[in-house]
Amino acid sequence: MIFKDYYRILELQTNRVTMEEIKNSYRELAKKYHPDVNMENKAAEERFKDINEAYRVLSDGAAKRKYDRMWNNYIGNKKRKEFEESKRSSDSGFSDFFNMFFGNVKENIEERKTKNKKPQIKGDNIETEIKVSIEDAYYGLSKKISLRTVNGKMKTFSVKVPSGIRNNEKIRLIGQGKEGQNGGKNGDLFIRINIESSDKFKLDGCDLRTNLFLTPWEAALGTKTQIDSIDEKVALYIPAGTQSGEKLTIPQKGYKDGKGTRGNLIAEVKIMVPTELKKEEKELFEKMSEISAFNPRKM
Repeated sequence: MIFKDYYRILELQTNRVTMEEIKNSYRELAKKYHPDVNMENKAAEERFKDINEAYRVLSDGAAKRKYDRMWNNYIGNKKRKEFEESKRSSDSGFSDFFNMFFGNVKENIEERKTKNKKPQIKGDNIETEIKVSIEDAYYGLSKKISLRTVNGKMKTFSVKVPSGIRNNEKIRLIGQGKEGQNGGKNGDLFIRINIESSDKFKLDGCDLRTNLFLTPWEAALGTKTQIDSIDEKVALYIPAGTQSGEKLTIPQKGYKDGKGTRGNLIAEVKIMVPTELKKEEKELFEKMSEISAFNPRKM
């Protein structure tokens, strides 16, 4: 069996070299003989394997000390031979020489790496909240938000709020939370959506609640009117004798339910009395007061 002169393979003239010199020589030679730049060159491929094998031994402290004792016995002050390849099994990255004397080097290195490797720790998630109007939540929108990072700097995120998002639902931005440790993944940023009521609508699950303002005579006589839903005007029939506080339900005109349908629009009747009366209006109310027997306090 041919003794492998790993120092000669790495083009080092002596074993009295620093680890940095070993690394530098390895990097240059590995780049020179790398298979990617020596396509279909069998000799370069074998040389590349020997370079890796030499570095594997000489970069490991225990293996290098063992090898140096052998090197002094075999080489020492003798005249060094030119580089020779050692036999290796088919498709093996290591020579017979390496397998006989240093077969456990690879395992020992991997064991030490595993033992010394710190566990990967995923970064903490961050949660924040943004407010959107009912109309924006219904139709969807893109919104930019700025948050202060752990290092005190402001960072701007673009958030796409999907159409029909539910109140308190969270949007997840993957990897935008706190940084992971020891190579662990970053945490995520969760944005809770707070849907705010507007002057017209209040969200109640999938239903929208709104007010329907009527005059006393509309409520008493009945009428046809229009009411605003979130996306269109809806014709509405008011039956005679409608009372203040009654709720009229308009199906499928509410908020999206996430299943392709919608909740209801619920209109609460509020009878409004004029605060200022014209002379004729006042006379009519006075006449009604005289002729009407209706007394809501005796019902």
